[in-house]
Amino acid sequence: MQLFVDQLTNVDFSYLDAHRGIVGETWWASALLDGALDDEGMICDFGIVKKTLRNWLDLEVDHRLLVPVQSPALRLQNNGERVQLEWQLDNGEHIKMDAPREAVALVDAASITAQSVAQWCREQLREQFPVNVEQLQLSFEPETIDGAFYHYSHGLKKHNGNCQRIAHGHRSRIQIWLNDRRSAELEQQWAERWADIYLATEEDTIALNDGQYEFAYTARQGEFRLSMPASRCYSMDTDTTVEFIASHLAAVIKAGHPQANVKVKAFEGVNKGAIALR
Repeated sequence: MQLFVDQLTNVDFSYLDAHRGIVGETWWASALLDGALDDEGMICDFGIVKKTLRNWLDLEVDHRLLVPVQSPALRLQNNGERVQLEWQLDNGEHIKMDAPREAVALVDAASITAQSVAQWCREQLREQFPVNVEQLQLSFEPETIDGAFYHYSHGLKKHNGNCQRIAHGHRSRIQIWLNDRRSAELEQQWAERWADIYLATEEDTIALNDGQYEFAYTARQGEFRLSMPASRCYSMDTDTTVEFIASHLAAVIKAGHPQANVKVKAFEGVNKGAIALR
C-alpha cells in the first residue's frame, strides 16, 4: 500500500548555483509513503505525516541557504555555531557569507536540485516515522505560474523569525496594472531585471570594493555578513519586506508613467504578498 500527500507544504529558501549565484526559490513538497497497514488499517495517520514533514521542513530547509557541500566551487568552514563559506562562480565572481549555522542547510550533494534535496531530506527523515512505514518518497516542484516571475533573495534584520537570515529567498509572481489593465510587458521587464537578484537594504551596505558589495547586520539570531557581486544586487532605501517591494515597484513604475494609475501585486513565494497603488 502507498499513502500520498500532495502539496502538503511549501518551502521558501535560497541556494548556491555555480552559474546563477544565490537563487531564491519556492517549492511545493509532496510525500509518498510505502508500508503495511497497522491495527487501525492505516499506513500512517495523515496528521502524523503532515505534522512531521511540515515541522521538519520548516526547521531544516525553510528560510535557509542550501549549500551543496560536495561542489568543487565551495570552500567551507563550519565550527558548529557559525559557518563561513566562499562560493566561486563559473565566471570568476565569488560570493562569501559568514552567518550562524542555523542560517544554512548543508546538503550532501554536488548541486542543488529538486532531486538532490529530496534525497538528502529522505536520509534525514528516515527515523521519523513508525516502523511499518517501509519507505518515504519526498518530491519537490515549483509552483505552476502562467506569467512573469522572478527569483529573489534577501534578509530582514528586524524580523523576529527566520526572515532575518541574510540569504533566504522566494520564487515570486509579479502582476502590474496601468489604468486597470494588466501590462504583460512591464511584468516581463521586471522579471528579467530581477532574475536571480539579491535585494539589499542600503543601510546594510558597509562597502563597495572592486565591483563587490559587502552587507552586514546584527539580528536576534546573531551577526550576518554577505559579500556579493554588485551586478547581482539591487539596492532599496527601505527594508526589503514584500510590502516595501510592492511600494518600491509602484513608485518606480509611476515615475515612468506619471499619467497612469499604477497597481502592483508583488508575491512572496506562493499565494501571499502585498499590493501597492500609485
